[in-house]
Amino acid sequence: MTQSVSRRDFFKMGGGLAAGAGVAVVGITPGSAEAAVANTAATLPYKPRTIARLKTMKVNQPVAFNYPDAASPCQAVKMGEPVPGGAGPDGDVVAYSILCTHQGCPTVYDEKDRCFKCPCHYSIFDAEKGGQMVCGQAPAKLPQIVLEYDAKTDMIAAVAVNGLIYGRQANVL
Repeated sequence: MTQSVSRRDFFKMGGGLAAGAGVAVVGITPGSAEAAVANTAATLPYKPRTIARLKTMKVNQPVAFNYPDAASPCQAVKMGEPVPGGAGPDGDVVAYSILCTHQGCPTVYDEKDRCFKCPCHYSIFDAEKGGQMVCGQAPAKLPQIVLEYDAKTDMIAAVAVNGLIYGRQANVL
């Protein structure tokens, strides 16, 4: 005796079996889903890194440093007026990864236009607006380095990265 199954019933059964298998796998390895999400986070805990003494920073002059590791070039700029994400007593110091989010070319800070420009494919990022892309092929803004100011020592330090540094699944090598 041959029993026929309609196409609709076949797909209903297949979907139910797939869902059941997924529940079984999650049940076998508790916590694995949470671990996978934690390992791909773009914002990770880093050791603070001192960048410069605030009184030595000149308005609109970039200060180069690497953060969170030696393979991550960054620049800090004292903008001279409060800006989003700015640190210091005037909220005017910002820092960004200088790797373009399009293909990782190092951007160059343009003091006249107060922006970071990519010499490879011409993307432009606004230093006064959180590294937002102004024009070009880049798919995202520049990752902003979170800064903290210590009034006792007059030091600016990098403490975190908001955004994903180009070429990484997470901001660690």
